[in-house]
Amino acid sequence: MKALTFKRYGKTPEIGITEVPRPTLRPDEMLVKVHAAGLNPIDNMITTGMFKPVLKFQLPAVMGSDLAGVIVEVGGSVTRFKPGDEVFASLFDQGTGSLAEFAVVPQDLAARKPANLDFVQAASVPMVGLTSWQALKERADVQTGQRVFIPAGSGGIGTFAIQLTKHLGAYVGTTTSTANVALVKSLGADDVIDYKKQEFEQVLQGYNVVLGTIRGNALEKSIGILKPGGKIISLIGPLDAAFAQARKLSFVLELIFGLMSRKIIRMAAKKDVDYSFLFVRPDGEQLNEIGALLDAGHIHPVVDKVFPFDQAKQALEYLSQGRSKGKVVVRMQ
Repeated sequence: MKALTFKRYGKTPEIGITEVPRPTLRPDEMLVKVHAAGLNPIDNMITTGMFKPVLKFQLPAVMGSDLAGVIVEVGGSVTRFKPGDEVFASLFDQGTGSLAEFAVVPQDLAARKPANLDFVQAASVPMVGLTSWQALKERADVQTGQRVFIPAGSGGIGTFAIQLTKHLGAYVGTTTSTANVALVKSLGADDVIDYKKQEFEQVLQGYNVVLGTIRGNALEKSIGILKPGGKIISLIGPLDAAFAQARKLSFVLELIFGLMSRKIIRMAAKKDVDYSFLFVRPDGEQLNEIGALLDAGHIHPVVDKVFPFDQAKQALEYLSQGRSKGKVVVRMQ
């Protein structure tokens, strides 16, 4: 079968479409004919080797995490799905990828594709949906009336997280460029800061939760907009010791990650604010709940651009520019 693979870590990962063996199934797995694969920034970051100590791949490795498609075969212990079912899933952290004609999906990671979404729309959801869910519902426990700051509101995470936060009954502040103000307002954002004209930390105050999505000093600045007892949940680092402990990494990595996050944790503690790093995990049950919100029309996928499979490498390059409004998706079929 054809798949988009990378052969090595570093500046020349040799990304390209190649022939790879069609995967075989374990009892709890399903073979899915991939119709569309959603791209995420970490897809580009993995090839640099940045996450090599954490994410394990056997090279050459198939790229991509998110998919939507049709089940063509199931393992002997699969009970929740059957051939012909339309599903969507994230394969993140599984050592395999979604940018291929076929993908192996453990049944516990899959959910039925919402009937009102096509395959491209469904493939855009898993990682941003699960990340938003785990950050806002699971870790932050966002409540009605709270204030949540979601920077970069027009990006893949931002467009989904704004809608989920509004569904949870919270007030949303975000940042975006002038051209995307109307978009984020249409998604429900209440306070919209045009970062080309204003600094968010000079405008926003009294927030309960910050979703860290922007590199640089934005995390440090966001401490000042939080109430005492507030939470910063970072998706971009720095990694912390709790992350190393949760993944049962070596003591050396735990020490390194602890040192990496020491500055931001201390700054947060001085303001009685909690800092933590979130590494998304695939979860079929949560994806089912997200799918119900999508099916009911409470949340709508935002897709910026769709590339054919033979232009998957160009799709990753486009994503790396950081200008997409919503998600970038590769259509396999």
